[in-house]
Amino acid sequence: PLQRSPLDRLMGRWTLDTSPAYVVMDLMARVLSPYDLNPLGFNPLRTILTDSINFGQLARAPIRLFITATNVRTGRGRIFRNAEITADVLLASACLPTMFQAIEIDGDPYWDGGYAGNPTLTPLVRESDAHDTILVQINPRERLGRPRTASEVLDRLNEISFNSPLMKELRMIALLRQVADPGHGEGARWAGMRMHRIMSDALADFGASSKLNAEWEFLSLLKEEGRKSADAFLAAHGKDIGKHSTADIDVLLADC
Repeated sequence: PLQRSPLDRLMGRWTLDTSPAYVVMDLMARVLSPYDLNPLGFNPLRTILTDSINFGQLARAPIRLFITATNVRTGRGRIFRNAEITADVLLASACLPTMFQAIEIDGDPYWDGGYAGNPTLTPLVRESDAHDTILVQINPRERLGRPRTASEVLDRLNEISFNSPLMKELRMIALLRQVADPGHGEGARWAGMRMHRIMSDALADFGASSKLNAEWEFLSLLKEEGRKSADAFLAAHGKDIGKHSTADIDVLLADC
């Protein structure tokens, strides 16, 4: 696993920007593709997923699960439902094209679903009886300052690219809530949808390269930050669930 540089450890930073191994890997990813570096397409995560998840039981589970992957050929997102979910589907949904070979499903190559939907919210409205959607965001909405180095520019560009599908879908939902017929059918689902959001501003302090930091201490810190954010949300808005939205997505229409 990648490790922080001694300087970053000394200063208590979780970034990998000055880690020699990360710098080398980042440079190689700009010159060589996963097909050059890993021609056999070996991915140890496939074995872990196969050993850890009972996909047959998942197919029969009463809780609906929706996984999105991006079709490389068409550029469109494909939503996989319980009975369709396999280890390959999960690998495709997290397949970063600079790190892994595209995952082939039904004859088509797939990349990370974040390029098309991050996450895809539409099936949560159309295929669910629930009227509340709680969105847990792991990418910071904003970053203070201006990116200046090449790595900072690319990192911020990637964040914007991954946030863009979500912002577009939330804007669409806000519009549909205003114009949909609230009387019956699908219109009633859109008009009655309540949105909530859980996120932490602390994520902006970690830097984009920290997403490759697998140190147990850092993972534990993220877990605690997640619990803290969830507790803060429940304390502030727990009683609002089932009554009204706590995330103002109508403000997104002002940017149109």
